[in-house]
Amino acid sequence: MQQSLYLAYRYLAYHKFRTLVLTASIAIITFLPSGLKKLIEESETQMMARADATPLIIGAKGSSTDLVINTMYFQREEIETITMNAVDTLNTMQLGNAIPVLSAFHARGFTIVGTTLDYFDFRGLRIKEGRLLQFVGECVIGARVAERLQLAAGDSLVSSPENFFDLAGVYPLKMAIVGVLERSDTPDDNAVFTDMKTNWVIMGLGHGHEDLTKVNDPTLVMDRSDSTITATAKLFMYNVISGKNLDSFHFHGIMSEYPVSSVLFVPNDQKSATILRGRFEAGILPQQIVVPSKVVENLLQSIFRIKQIFDTVFVLVGFATLLILGLIVTLSLRLRKDEIFTMFTIGSSRWKVAELLLLELLIIIFLSGLMAFILYFFTGFFVEDFIHYFII
Repeated sequence: MQQSLYLAYRYLAYHKFRTLVLTASIAIITFLPSGLKKLIEESETQMMARADATPLIIGAKGSSTDLVINTMYFQREEIETITMNAVDTLNTMQLGNAIPVLSAFHARGFTIVGTTLDYFDFRGLRIKEGRLLQFVGECVIGARVAERLQLAAGDSLVSSPENFFDLAGVYPLKMAIVGVLERSDTPDDNAVFTDMKTNWVIMGLGHGHEDLTKVNDPTLVMDRSDSTITATAKLFMYNVISGKNLDSFHFHGIMSEYPVSSVLFVPNDQKSATILRGRFEAGILPQQIVVPSKVVENLLQSIFRIKQIFDTVFVLVGFATLLILGLIVTLSLRLRKDEIFTMFTIGSSRWKVAELLLLELLIIIFLSGLMAFILYFFTGFFVEDFIHYFII
């Protein structure tokens, strides 16, 4: 047995390419069904955990799935916005705490999420380095943002322009990073958090500029009266908020009419949640209210139907692979006819030859199983990417 095992090993080592192709083929076919099942199950666990931890979401009427994905996973889906007036209305009902969320912009590939300090308490997020938000123009970044961009508290991050040809309205804002969050293994790790006003500045609803009462350049002033001063387009707008120019930043219009993507609502108790849902269903409030766990559950049911199709395909592909493997073994025996004849000539029995060929096949199967196990082990590290690219 030991001599046969050594000969089988030497034969496979000599034919490296063929051995590698056979091993990889069997390993992939073995791994795919189990690996996909693990990815879907882990994705379901993570998505349902976040959905279950989010009682209610309120937003403009439209796709409930897009609303949930935008609010919980910060995917910038095209959803209609509501206003801060809706947040104020919810708070005056005293049925719970309304937490506004505005996720419409990004910085170097990561979503900028405008919210309040209540959000950090609600999600149980803790500061690893630095501090939480205090002033306009500051941001707190998630753990993965810090790792991938190599940033820390004290650095700065510039919001990315939505359109390079849009020279008015939305413009890049240089934000001071004042804190880095501890890793939570949730979408919060991939977010850049600011207060609502900072997001509105990026949106162009607020800005800071030189004091027109003190400028000496006449080309900066279009019209001047006792009560108002109208500036020309030449007036320089600050793209960074600091202690020196913080007082110059101001907002135009009514702030209660400023946009909000959605509202996370944390009811006082089950009774409060039922009362609030009843008011929305009765049409007393114009927006829509959704229960995230139900929306995510419906989304995952669609994913499981796709998985069943994949499982069927993998079975067919696996069967075809086994047929190809049988064909390869048969052709190998024909090609090794002279080699097998030589083994018989030097005194090997039929059992010894069969033992040698069987050991070669067992070695390939063992290596394939080991490779499939390694792939399966590392599958868990790609759950977040799987959710991002294939589910939401």
